[in-house]
Amino acid sequence: MLEVADLRSAYGRILALKGVSLRAGAGEITAIVGGNGAGKTTLLRCLSGVQPVSGGRISYDGADITHLSAHRRVAAGIAQSPEGRQVFGPLSVEDNLRLGAFRRGRSETADGLERVFAMFPILREKRALPAAGLSGGQQQMLAIGRALMSRPRLLLLDEPSMGLAPVLVDQILDAVVALRRDGVTVLLVEQNASAALAVADRGYVIETGRIAHEGTGRALLHDPAVREAYLGV
Repeated sequence: MLEVADLRSAYGRILALKGVSLRAGAGEITAIVGGNGAGKTTLLRCLSGVQPVSGGRISYDGADITHLSAHRRVAAGIAQSPEGRQVFGPLSVEDNLRLGAFRRGRSETADGLERVFAMFPILREKRALPAAGLSGGQQQMLAIGRALMSRPRLLLLDEPSMGLAPVLVDQILDAVVALRRDGVTVLLVEQNASAALAVADRGYVIETGRIAHEGTGRALLHDPAVREAYLGV
């Protein structure tokens, strides 16, 4: 579904991505792991269209979308849940979700709400409350739910486990696995490498803007170099 070839992107004179190439198969979870400043978030921002690309190519479902605007990528079926959740605190939980469905009709929006509430029942309970009053884990569920409201075929998840207790990390990753069963392709960026690779069909390790290792999630999980550098083993 997604193919990235020699992708480069910069912040001023600082090159953040230095020729990244990867593939994500339809209906699979692909994990991108690496340390702080490795380029993980920049990669997702390039894929969602909010970060300019200075070189290379992004192919989605056979079409070149390298320079396609962000809102047209949403229309094509790509959605992102950003790092840090970035929910709209003063707005209610339900209004946050409805904002994710801005391209959908009334019936599709209602169906989307039911789908999100079925996946994260706590959001149904708190649907009328301001998003700012949610716990960190609940805000993460809300951010993922908001992205799902656009009914994406490709979901970009940026650090969904950041700052969460282990039991909440498990809940979030269980939801990611459930999305795969529903046919959603997931690109999962995580510092929690062991958790991400454990659920991933394929994984990539990114270091200073370049892909350093790649393979199946299981293979990377047991790769001695990856284990020493990223899994603390």
